Amino acid sequence: MELKWSFLLLGLLVVLTGKAKSCGPGFLIEGKGCKDENECEDNPNLCGDHSICHNTNGSYYCTCQPGFQSTKPNFTATDPHCKDINECTDNNPCPKNSTCKNSMGSYTCECLPGFKLSTETAACRDLDECARAPPVCGSYGSCNNTPGSFTCTCPMGFRNQGNSSTACEDIDECDSEEYKCGKHGSCSNLAGSYHCKCNPGYSNYGNNQTKCTELKCDRANVTPKQAAMGDLLNLFKSSCQSLSHQKQQHDSGKTLLKHLMNVGGQVVSSGNVSDSSTLSTFLGTMEDTLRLIVPQLNEPLTKVNNDNSEACMAVKKDLTRPKGSMIMNAEGVHLNISWKTAAGEEYPGFAYVALVSYNKSLNYPTTPVLEDPKAESRNASYQLNSRVVTVLVSNTQTEHLPEPVTLTFKHLQNGAVSEQLNYSCVYWDETRDGGAWSQKGCMTAEFNSTHAVCTWSHLSSFAVLMALYPVKDTFELVLITRIGLTLSLVCLFVCILTFCLCRSIKGTRTTIHLHLCLSLFIADFIFLFFISSTTNKVGCAVVAGLLHFFFLSAFCWMLLEGVQLYRMVVLVFHTTLRSLYLYAVGYGVPLAIVIISAIAYPSGYGTERHCWLSLEEDFIWSFFAPVCIVIILNSFFFVITVWKLAAKFSSLNPDYCRLKKLRGFVVTAVAQLCVLGGMWVFGCFLFQEQGTVVMLYLFTLLNSLQGALIFIMHCLMSKAIREEYSKLCGGVCTQQKKRYSEFSTNQSSNSQKPLRSAPSTGESQI
Repeated sequence: MELKWSFLLLGLLVVLTGKAKSCGPGFLIEGKGCKDENECEDNPNLCGDHSICHNTNGSYYCTCQPGFQSTKPNFTATDPHCKDINECTDNNPCPKNSTCKNSMGSYTCECLPGFKLSTETAACRDLDECARAPPVCGSYGSCNNTPGSFTCTCPMGFRNQGNSSTACEDIDECDSEEYKCGKHGSCSNLAGSYHCKCNPGYSNYGNNQTKCTELKCDRANVTPKQAAMGDLLNLFKSSCQSLSHQKQQHDSGKTLLKHLMNVGGQVVSSGNVSDSSTLSTFLGTMEDTLRLIVPQLNEPLTKVNNDNSEACMAVKKDLTRPKGSMIMNAEGVHLNISWKTAAGEEYPGFAYVALVSYNKSLNYPTTPVLEDPKAESRNASYQLNSRVVTVLVSNTQTEHLPEPVTLTFKHLQNGAVSEQLNYSCVYWDETRDGGAWSQKGCMTAEFNSTHAVCTWSHLSSFAVLMALYPVKDTFELVLITRIGLTLSLVCLFVCILTFCLCRSIKGTRTTIHLHLCLSLFIADFIFLFFISSTTNKVGCAVVAGLLHFFFLSAFCWMLLEGVQLYRMVVLVFHTTLRSLYLYAVGYGVPLAIVIISAIAYPSGYGTERHCWLSLEEDFIWSFFAPVCIVIILNSFFFVITVWKLAAKFSSLNPDYCRLKKLRGFVVTAVAQLCVLGGMWVFGCFLFQEQGTVVMLYLFTLLNSLQGALIFIMHCLMSKAIREEYSKLCGGVCTQQKKRYSEFSTNQSSNSQKPLRSAPSTGESQI
């Protein structure tokens, strides 16, 4: 506006004077000429705020100050004013780890929290808060520096006061939970921890941060039969009382465990655990003592074993409940269990799994409580076929487990399931009439010839029970027995008449043959007609005793037969055995065995099915052991005899056909071995009631025909006896009586010399 009035006044002056000189815009009259007018000096705010005025010849122009901008690069006062440029938005000029703050015409850079500006590099570098003093995480926390920040890690028993970047403070565990130490314990808070003190009669088993549980140190007094439990009960009571009084010093958990296994091993080896009540006491005391000892173990896995038992213990001590599965192995058993099952719902701060395997030498009762109509109808007998194991966990509620437990047992005696053999997974149920084996709680069971896999819904002491079913007396078996024994009785009767009446064959061997046939005849006769007379127990016992005596007598005479053959062929003795020695061995030895057996175990004579020896208490060995001895000795005599005869025949007949000679030896060998008791080898598979059907039929057939074999070998194969039979048959034919009589006289004189000496060798000939 002022500029406008200047131009008007100048024009008015020129008009008035009429002589004035004119100057262009932006110029001023100076003297006779014009000079440039400096608009910027005349009016400093000509261009407005945040701008710069630039004078030019006759004019001017405006520019914005640094940090400001306008719509045109050069402008005059009539254009808009300069506006601030936001450098932080358009192009962030600040370094890494910093923030940009805009200002009028400029900006500033500030480092982020946890960073500081480096004067050397003009960059923001990380600030190590963990190096500050005092410690940013407190006295108990550990600091971990991070780019621009830090974190505080608190140990167990401490927590952050706010977020993870705050100092650690102690947790008062005693206020965090009511009855932190149980209803019968007092809690004392410590820096980062706490301590439980139990009242008398309660204990936390040396784990001062677990709840106090009640100790039951009193058990019933043992009976005289359970005297072997004394040391075990004393160990339990002493361990229990030491835990009840925390100030009292006690041994470490592992030392107590070794002591327990030694004491338990002594009970096992003593053989006194034979009745149900004693077994219940033993297993119960072992379980109660283990509950006192195992929580005191500090190692995650502990194993202790001796000759009679083995123990494996797994322990976890943590404030958090353990998870996952636990697999444990001991002698003869494999355990698969979950830690959830072991810990239970009321987790006391520790969890454990204990597996104890007892040696098979422990004399366990085998009376089961089974719902098995088949076993009852077939009169099954039972025996344990695995080690007995006890499975123990810290969870006291084991009647109904949240997850099943699997046990894999190894059979003590291998055998596949059959009509004669079956297996059952059982546990010791002490609530049934003082204790018995029961299948209750067994969810699944799988068996093969070597192992049994049992899945249970509860925990206790477990085993595999083997049921043995007697082989049924089939019609074919009874028929073979009756026909064979009848034929044997006829043949033995003929043999007895032959050996008694034929004077031409009198001698030691004939005497042995006679009494062998006599013993077998009486034994077969009693067996055929009285073996099933089980109605009268006394009569049945008498029948069993007579069978025991006469069968043993037959074997003793078989032994004498082998001895006589050995003397005749190998030792070349011409003298015969004295009759006193023959009767002492043939009848005296069996009588002594029967008397001793009857005194030792009188109830062993007679069973529910047959009048024979009982399989209980291994009483069958009173018959089986002498039989084995006779078979072994006779096998020795037989081999020596055949070898000697082979050498003799080879020297006498060097050109004899070897094949024919060997065939004759084989036939004679088989027959002689059968007569000397070799056939009874098949009975070895039947004495334990585990024989197969094939062995049963072989045993029955060969023994039923033993009398017929003796008749064939000692009568029909004897030339002297055949001649006597010929004489007997010839006596009937009167037309040839004289001729047969002369022939008999000559042959009789020869038959009286069955043993003659060879001139060249001096050895006996048969």
